[in-house]
Amino acid sequence: MAPPAIIAPSILSADFGALGKECSDTINNGADWLHVDIMDGHFVPNITFGAPVVTKIRSHVAKPTEKHGKGTFDCHMMIAEPKKWVKEFKNAGCDLYCFHYEAAISSTAAESPEATSDAKTSPKELIRYIHDQGMLAGIAIKPDTKVDVLWDILETKDEKEKPDMVLIMTVHPGFGGQKFMASELPKVAALRQRYPELNIEVDGGLGPGTIDQAADAGANVIVAGSAVFGAKDPSEVIAKLREAVEARRPKL
Repeated sequence: MAPPAIIAPSILSADFGALGKECSDTINNGADWLHVDIMDGHFVPNITFGAPVVTKIRSHVAKPTEKHGKGTFDCHMMIAEPKKWVKEFKNAGCDLYCFHYEAAISSTAAESPEATSDAKTSPKELIRYIHDQGMLAGIAIKPDTKVDVLWDILETKDEKEKPDMVLIMTVHPGFGGQKFMASELPKVAALRQRYPELNIEVDGGLGPGTIDQAADAGANVIVAGSAVFGAKDPSEVIAKLREAVEARRPKL
């Protein structure tokens, strides 16, 4: 059986002038997680916000009482040096630290923003490090990255090196409001076929008009930005996204 639907609205589409309230209201409207997009201007060309903002919004949303539970801060780290920021975001209130495969294979093993290192890290080492800090670990891939780069990581025998979630980008990372790329859904389907119990997240262009395609492919963690925050009735949109995923679960 595939895991249950998890709806994780992206706060990138929220009103930043009332961000704490927007986050709290979204959870109260039925969301499970909050998807927190962190961009550094290096790995992607855009810049969003850092750990201090996460600390502030954490005070408006109760920490989850169980793994993958309601209130999870799903921090999508679109940054060039993901290992450097693990502890900072753990202290800020992050629950799931999702880094990009493309960054991990070319980044250093430095463990703080001010540190430097000649040693390199790797996806498996980074997942272990995130787990050692008491957080869940996610790994994301861009549209230009083939899904088979994940097989070795997902099939490791060391549980500490296995990700808790895989994120398939259905837009090019860096900006909100892009058009959904259905071309990326075969990656989702391949993951679901090989790993029936894996949390598989999709991010980019998701809403009532595209959710059926994502759910059919096997995605269960749904990131939606403007579709939720721009809706007249966000709770209705969240419910529709959930219903679409749950309707497919018995077939997977």
